Amino acid sequence: MIEVVSRQRRLKMDCERWQVFGEKALKAIGKAGHHATIAFVSDPQIKILNKRFRGLANPTDVLSFPAGDEEFAVASQPSLGDVAISVERAESQAVENGLTFEKEIAQLILHGLLHLSGYDHETDKGEMNRLELRLRREMGI
Repeated sequence: MIEVVSRQRRLKMDCERWQVFGEKALKAIGKAGHHATIAFVSDPQIKILNKRFRGLANPTDVLSFPAGDEEFAVASQPSLGDVAISVERAESQAVENGLTFEKEIAQLILHGLLHLSGYDHETDKGEMNRLELRLRREMGI
């Protein structure tokens, strides 16, 4: 199950649409039945998160916060963690990449969920990138 919240005021986000997409992405990744939260945030909010958790004092497009081994996790729906997406970064990257805003958001959700599923493009010799590109094609994004 995916929970989607919007914690920014810049753009109205269709949380229901992105919940449906997130659940489709989880299924494609092989994590159907898992729980994750996606939060749409502002650039200032993601900058604070990036500084606090990664030591980087600049905004970024997407951050993933994998869940640890939770003592009280619900066995039927284990939590993968949380994804934060800057709508401002997504908006500007969509223009830079020649994509619609919706496709950019879809790519960022998929990217974040892959990180929550244990993939790390910085250390896996291209495994995450190859999988992400294949899933983008399969999902039409």
